[in-house]
Amino acid sequence: MSETLENKHMREIDRPDVAASLVRIEPWPRRVRAVFASEVVADSDGVLLLLEQGHLPVYYFPSEDVRMDLMTPTATTTTCPRKGDASYWTIQVAGRAAEDAAWAYQEPIEDCPDIKGYVAFYWNKIDRWYEEDDEVFVHPRDPYHRVDVLHASRHVRIEIESQIVVETSRPRLLFETGLPIRYYIPPLDVRMDLLQATEASSRCPYKGIASYWSVVTAKGVRTDLAWSYPAPIPECPKIENLICFFNEKVDLFVDGELQERPTSPWS
Repeated sequence: MSETLENKHMREIDRPDVAASLVRIEPWPRRVRAVFASEVVADSDGVLLLLEQGHLPVYYFPSEDVRMDLMTPTATTTTCPRKGDASYWTIQVAGRAAEDAAWAYQEPIEDCPDIKGYVAFYWNKIDRWYEEDDEVFVHPRDPYHRVDVLHASRHVRIEIESQIVVETSRPRLLFETGLPIRYYIPPLDVRMDLLQATEASSRCPYKGIASYWSVVTAKGVRTDLAWSYPAPIPECPKIENLICFFNEKVDLFVDGELQERPTSPWS
């Protein structure tokens, strides 16, 4: 299982006023810290959040809030048609190095928002990220990405190879921007005798760390077909310990009607 399932979904921003601009920045009022080799390499309450159509959000730090003394310029350059030419730095701390981990647009093009004097980092080349004192996983949270969990009384049945694995009238429906509806089921309404916990896990910045389950069928084991969040982040408590199945891979009936399998990165 990859580090996260959610980062496979490179969303375009859905709000019309936002989507009209391919690249935009917003002041980010939260203190943000980046930690590498136990050293805080960036710490700022003046971060800009860069939102670029088709990409995940990126923190841009004022250069005065970055430990540039720990950065070594490299010969690497890249060109972005939306932002201009980027220069790169390698982070070096206590014998560890992260090659080309940081970049900046020192002379952004005219149509680009004003990010001159700001430095960004590749997420996976930093060890830990914090907003205020809470650790942030996977990528910065998009302020226009919503996760809503609603109690429902719909009758939900899930069949796998014609065998009923779930039957409930008390699901919780999770609506997440740009993704299929997810049906979270109380374990008492799941054939737990058919499920096997696996070592797989994934992280979602909006929900937390997920654990996975395989399903035993007459034809064999269907690996990592369901997941749950044993300890979701405080902003998403309603799904704690409930079980959700990939509706891309099972027969899902809602109020007696077979649902079309959605097309998504997990199809």
